[in-house]
Amino acid sequence: MGSFWTLLLLVLAGTAGGLVALRTGIPAAPLAGALLGAGLVSLSGRLETATWPTGTRTVLEIAIGTVIGAGITATAFNDLQQLWRPALLITVTLVGSGLAVALVCSRLLGLDPVVALLGAAPGGISGMSLVGAEFGVGASVAALHAIRLITVLILLPLVVRLVLPSSGQPPPG
Repeated sequence: MGSFWTLLLLVLAGTAGGLVALRTGIPAAPLAGALLGAGLVSLSGRLETATWPTGTRTVLEIAIGTVIGAGITATAFNDLQQLWRPALLITVTLVGSGLAVALVCSRLLGLDPVVALLGAAPGGISGMSLVGAEFGVGASVAALHAIRLITVLILLPLVVRLVLPSSGQPPPG
């Protein structure tokens, strides 16, 4: 199968997966569904390795950055006056725990140190996969983040519903 047909099949599988996942109601469903759809087709072993046209990755990085940047509103920026301390604490804690987990995975489980560091990093799947691609380990990093993302997207809404059963507000007490 030619590269064009491989890419087309992967795009169709990703689109189908994203559309099916939309029906689940989980957060970031299109991203997780597209990842699973394209990933399962790619894992089948029946396709040659996809070779994306030159510049495709740059266009996708710009698109992802634009989507994320568009969510930074004046209200969100004003909220930073009260959120900077929790943001700093959360960031330091996540980076520290990510480094610790990466060290354990690398030393005790034999995982490549670059894959371990980027896979345990607190960033999102798209950003960390793009960074991983710069180091030649994008697929491995994407796989680790996909497992984490799908697990979190399934478990955390359930936990929120159990802990905050009514309107998402803490129980009185």
